[in-house]
Amino acid sequence: MRVSLVTLFLACAVAAPSSQSASPFIGRWDLTLATANGPRPSWLEIQTSGPRTLVGRFVGIVGSARPISKVDVTGDTFSFSIPPQFERGDKDLHVEGKIDADRLTGSLTDPSGTRATWTAMRAPSLRRTSPVEWSDPVEIFNGRDTSGWHPQQGASQWVVIDHSLTSPKSGANLVSDRMFTDFTLHVEFRYPKGSNSGIYLRGRYEVQIEDSAGLESATDRLGAIFGFLAPSEDVGKSAGDWQAFDIVLTGRMVTVILNGTTIIANQEIPGITGGAIDSNEAAPGPLMLQGDHGAVEFRKIIARPAK
Repeated sequence: MRVSLVTLFLACAVAAPSSQSASPFIGRWDLTLATANGPRPSWLEIQTSGPRTLVGRFVGIVGSARPISKVDVTGDTFSFSIPPQFERGDKDLHVEGKIDADRLTGSLTDPSGTRATWTAMRAPSLRRTSPVEWSDPVEIFNGRDTSGWHPQQGASQWVVIDHSLTSPKSGANLVSDRMFTDFTLHVEFRYPKGSNSGIYLRGRYEVQIEDSAGLESATDRLGAIFGFLAPSEDVGKSAGDWQAFDIVLTGRMVTVILNGTTIIANQEIPGITGGAIDSNEAAPGPLMLQGDHGAVEFRKIIARPAK
């Protein structure tokens, strides 16, 4: 009996080994690194590529999500290496881990050769099963002083000038005292030419602020969820002009409206972005204004928390 090549190919494909399909490493993981400067957050995603290979994405203490071309697995351990991004040093960043029930432990060696241990828990889904009802609007910035905010580290360079919360130079990030789960946010901002800043939702997911008007959309441009979600179009104004974000965050689902145009429409944020305050995604978190990059001003910071 004659068997067509197509039939034979399909039969082989069905019979191909699928040992990785049930790998306990598959999924998203919230990491906490033990460093000389205290605990630092990180994030890892491992997924399948075909029936035999594991690949993924990794977010370090700083920087954006970067691809992992292959995750090597031996028994209950795994490892991978990726090129340096913003770390000091020229070597690859190397990660090794081991699974214990539904928890990972391991070590990370950065491109400079510094080693740190880490632990990880599975990232929560944050799926909402019912519609969210919003409370009345709350002013998070009073337009007069920095009451209700504190610097993330060190002395604060933030001052209020003409009713604007202003970071005139690189310094500390500014964190709201108030914590949030789901919320809507209206915030107006402006920056000088060439500047860079951001707004961290729950202190973990950065909405990028950058002087990128006229440039092609990307995950590190104005309005992006840094490293993960690119805006659908460029609607940024020129440096020096006031602009506005209207943002809705429910669970992992985010909508970003820039200057009246929806540029991210109810998309999922996979995990924390570089520079996050922690990796405890299930917990409420603050707003954080990035002050450790370029100069920036904010005004009319108004939130509507979920009831």
